[in-house]
Amino acid sequence: QVRLVESGGGLVQAGGSLRLSCATSGRTFNGYAMGWSRQAPGKEREFVAAITWSGDTTYYADSVKGRFTISRDNAKNAVYLQMNSLKSEATAVYYCAADGVPSAIVRGYSGYWGQGTQVTVSS
Repeated sequence: QVRLVESGGGLVQAGGSLRLSCATSGRTFNGYAMGWSRQAPGKEREFVAAITWSGDTTYYADSVKGRFTISRDNAKNAVYLQMNSLKSEATAVYYCAADGVPSAIVRGYSGYWGQGTQVTVSS
């Protein structure tokens, strides 16, 4: 079955760092772009970052540019999100996403989603 499982969330102080991981099922997502979105309490889901299958192109929301870095390891069927200089507004449930094209992830219409991992930034 198609599945994406996020991990690495937790509680971190403002200014700190956290690294999220997304494990995928076997070779299901070969050739797929992948990324991350997040949803804060009472707010709509928003795009965070995306990366093409080859890793040659990345996309970031303006709010996280320069602080977050997305990467992937296709040999491990995994995607990562390194989050540095975290701010309180980063508190949200972070979801791993996969789609045939990165634009779908950027627009929030990814074909596949994980269950999410909670990130809480204290101030």
